[in-house]
Amino acid sequence: MTHLTTLNGAPVSAFAFGTMQFGGKADAQASAEMFASCRAAGINHFDTAVIYTDGASETLLGTMIKPQRDDLFIATKVGMHGGAGRDNILAQFDQSRRQLQEDAVDLLYLHRFDDTTPLQETFATLAELQQAGAIRFIGVSNYAAWQVMKAQAVAAACDTRIDAIQPMYNLVKRQAEVEIFPMATDQQIAIFPYSPLGGGLLTGKYAGGEGGRLNEDQRYHARYGQDWMYACAANLTDLAARRGIDPATLAVAWAARHPAGVGPIISARSVAQLAPSLAAADFVMDDALYAEITALSVTPPPATDRLEEA
Repeated sequence: MTHLTTLNGAPVSAFAFGTMQFGGKADAQASAEMFASCRAAGINHFDTAVIYTDGASETLLGTMIKPQRDDLFIATKVGMHGGAGRDNILAQFDQSRRQLQEDAVDLLYLHRFDDTTPLQETFATLAELQQAGAIRFIGVSNYAAWQVMKAQAVAAACDTRIDAIQPMYNLVKRQAEVEIFPMATDQQIAIFPYSPLGGGLLTGKYAGGEGGRLNEDQRYHARYGQDWMYACAANLTDLAARRGIDPATLAVAWAARHPAGVGPIISARSVAQLAPSLAAADFVMDDALYAEITALSVTPPPATDRLEEA
């Protein structure tokens, strides 16, 4: 799936685990239990960011990875706030390393595109960190395909390259299929999409009357507030019930099944909540089921929108 490996040369696992809830809705004990469950399931790729839970995510993760650091692939992100200028990247990465208690990470992402800073400044800074051994691979998150290609050309001029991309992707958010996935495949960029459960929408809990981020967080409500998305989630839940499978397992397995070879980032607040997503790693989705689930949502048109040629 990807050329990325751990320090000891092992390939990154098919799934990654996102530690966004560590130190927030998952306390230290719950976080440690989820980390242990992921390791038992063979996950070696853990994703965090300098800003997650005001630094608690990295702080907790840093204590967990110490005994087995070379067996793990640790990714973090900078630049969500403050831009992608040299000073901000270096300051936030230093903070990240302090929180993780690590001198280096395997993968450093730019959290978002910054159109106010020259890409030359940004990627020269990342290249410098890479040459110093502080980061092994460079990634970008929430970039459009054209932004990646523009940055990739600048990175090449700095004698480096973009190795990974982290887009949003799930059954009701499929825009990445149009240009991001084909671009990444062409450029041999590893794809690690986040939110395979659509903020919890695709677990079926909202149809069952439960609350969650879609009710509590205005950003998630805006992102997933359309009626057709709720209808899609309800239909997925019905399909899962007919097959005796948890809808979360189907949602994650569907995202992982894309021909581009993606490695979804799963997450949770507890071991119990995590279990259906972990189960997706061993779930074999055949072509017929993949097509059936795909048909539940809106397939975005091709980039040129010439549907008669699709």
